Amino acid sequence: MRSGLKIRWTEEAAPNKKRIRIAVALVYFSMGLCFSSWASRIPDIKTALHLNDAMFGTILFALPVGQFLMMPFSGKLVTRFGSHKVLPFALPSYTLVLICIGLVQTGWQLALALFVFGIFGNMCNISINTQGVAAEKLYQRSIMASFHGGWSLAGFTGALIGIAMINLQIKPFWHFASIILIVWTLVWINYPFLDRTKHRARPDEPKRKLFNRPDGVLIQLGIIGFCSMASEGAMFDWSGIYFKDVVHAPASLVVLGYTSFMVMMASGRFVADYFVSKIGRKRLMQICGVMISTGLFTAVFFPYLIPCTLAFMLVGLGVSSMVPSVYSAAGRHSKVPTGIALATVSSVSFLGFLMGPPLIGYISQAAGLRYSFAVIGVFGIGITLLVSRVKALQG
Repeated sequence: MRSGLKIRWTEEAAPNKKRIRIAVALVYFSMGLCFSSWASRIPDIKTALHLNDAMFGTILFALPVGQFLMMPFSGKLVTRFGSHKVLPFALPSYTLVLICIGLVQTGWQLALALFVFGIFGNMCNISINTQGVAAEKLYQRSIMASFHGGWSLAGFTGALIGIAMINLQIKPFWHFASIILIVWTLVWINYPFLDRTKHRARPDEPKRKLFNRPDGVLIQLGIIGFCSMASEGAMFDWSGIYFKDVVHAPASLVVLGYTSFMVMMASGRFVADYFVSKIGRKRLMQICGVMISTGLFTAVFFPYLIPCTLAFMLVGLGVSSMVPSVYSAAGRHSKVPTGIALATVSSVSFLGFLMGPPLIGYISQAAGLRYSFAVIGVFGIGITLLVSRVKALQG
């Protein structure tokens, strides 16, 4: 697998390394733009469907169900066919489901659309991160965080587009239709520069069954990702509602919490690789875990516009390095093919991203939204403790 990558792609691609890196980053951007477009209209869709917090939390659970059911297959598909063949099917399908979300009229329709959104989202996630791992090997240094920075930059861009669409009173359907045009154009332009290697297992490696016992190191990395992405999911799905119902922000500033979070998460990812080289991956992740907890607890104890905006910025900075670090470590794991390693880690991680928001809904219905955010804040402490036990995060 590794020698094939070096001969078939690295040597041929070396003269175009910069263009390849841009292409991979723009594919990350495309997926992030789809998800952030959905996130930016969550308060509108929740209100239009007349859903309370518990009902909405239950519907959000459809996303992790789709993610979980696709978990055993995504890595296998990428390993067998190559991410360059899975991606041009998965990402356009992801955008088509997005536009279906803009057409929903009832709660069950939203749940069904989110279920399919989770399926294609998982396929996109594994394909895109496999491309990121290949590009990082091409550069032979840490650049994964910058790719995730492209995803986060798309989140910021999606938030700005969402603000504009809301203020112009454009319905979610037409908003999402415009996103399709952008994403399809980006994929079409950048597809020729993507890695076309099939990341297969070594010939001497035993044939893997569809359902295998997961590698212990990958599970540890996945748990760290789970805690981080539960915090990230809280910001995506509930930050707007928190600013509306707890902070009581003006309607025009409801998206401010989400936007401030995305700005700092994107900024943090563009400088994370530098800090990895300076203080080490493990130390950086421990510091970021403290930032996540501090930010969420600040929002709980000081539910006012300026403190919450600053708190959500701190959470964004905290989560910025987590997922790129665990994905990069998984991609370097020598015992498992890249696609399967990423599928294992990302699937466990994304369960946090997708199960965290429903958990917030249930706790919010029972005790209030502020208590929900306090529970998620504990995850940051968990990250700091877990990171110190994982040897794969050295360097």
